Amino acid sequence: MPTTPPRSPTINPSPQESLPALTERQELILSLVVREYIRTGQPVGSKTLVEHFDLGISSATVRNEMSALEEHGLVFAPHTSAGRVPTQQGFRYFVHRLLTAANLPTAERQRIAREFARAATNPDEWPRIAAMVLSRTARAAALVTPPRAVENHFKHLELISTQGRLVLLVLVLQGGAVQQQVLTLAESVPQSVLSQTAHIINLSCAGLAAAQIQAKAPQQPDALTREIAELVADAMRQTAQQTARDIVRYGLSESLGSFTDDEAQQALRVLEENEVLETILREMLAPDQPDLRIVVAGEGRWEGLSHLSMVLSRYGTPQARGALGVLGPTRMRYGRAVSAVRYVAGLMSGMFDDMHGTERSE
Repeated sequence: MPTTPPRSPTINPSPQESLPALTERQELILSLVVREYIRTGQPVGSKTLVEHFDLGISSATVRNEMSALEEHGLVFAPHTSAGRVPTQQGFRYFVHRLLTAANLPTAERQRIAREFARAATNPDEWPRIAAMVLSRTARAAALVTPPRAVENHFKHLELISTQGRLVLLVLVLQGGAVQQQVLTLAESVPQSVLSQTAHIINLSCAGLAAAQIQAKAPQQPDALTREIAELVADAMRQTAQQTARDIVRYGLSESLGSFTDDEAQQALRVLEENEVLETILREMLAPDQPDLRIVVAGEGRWEGLSHLSMVLSRYGTPQARGALGVLGPTRMRYGRAVSAVRYVAGLMSGMFDDMHGTERSE
């Protein structure tokens, strides 16, 4: 593994942090510093930039501009005489203001399409294939969630008396998801009453979403039916919150050579513990989120991602969506990662559209 890079000073970043105003020349120098640091993993000096790029300015001018970037908190010098290294905020400025991502080469797009063509009639395999091709193309760890209904709709309910006041609630949603939970009622209720209650809810709530069932609950004919209807609405909301938990992972071990020890340890914890991933992927699936998101060093929200970045996208149809992306060090090759994630997400969306006969929106 490469040696651990120097740590950047704390900047107290936040997802809503405002980026500083830079001149065009400062943006060019910051972009070159970030790209060179991604390529070499070493601090970037003014002499390197002048020798390797046709900037048309002297080393002294580059050093002055680097000092200005340092004052903005975008780069720092790990040693007195060393070059500069991007800070977390510097990486964020780069990905939000300066990053350009070209299309993947035709040969790579054809290779990816061939992988999916081998399982064209087996959509259950598509998330696994997507994770594999993403990891190999972006040279990073990949993760994919299978598509889930954008909004759950009620299909069927059963209430089964088990023992005393204990009742098993079996909830079936459109699309096949099943949720079971044991209820403890205030008093024992005969199975005939439970069956009648389930029948009333099945008739009145067929095809409804959680919010609609919640709104109908006060109109139910008795206290037990009202209580069960509210529990059904709550269970449906919980099922929607769990849609990011079934995560397909691929490629961490193959990409560890690009991680430092600290980065590798963080990546292992993130991929094993799931909680942070579930939160980020659930946010990614929300309708108010952009189609593509780059999370740099945890955005100041997740300390467990302080050495890592993620490139994420949604895929699917208006009725069912999933999320996919890659996880790597903050000095990952963002342009390639974005190109790979966008292409695979678009390919997956097209395949699901074709399967369901839906029309894609532009």
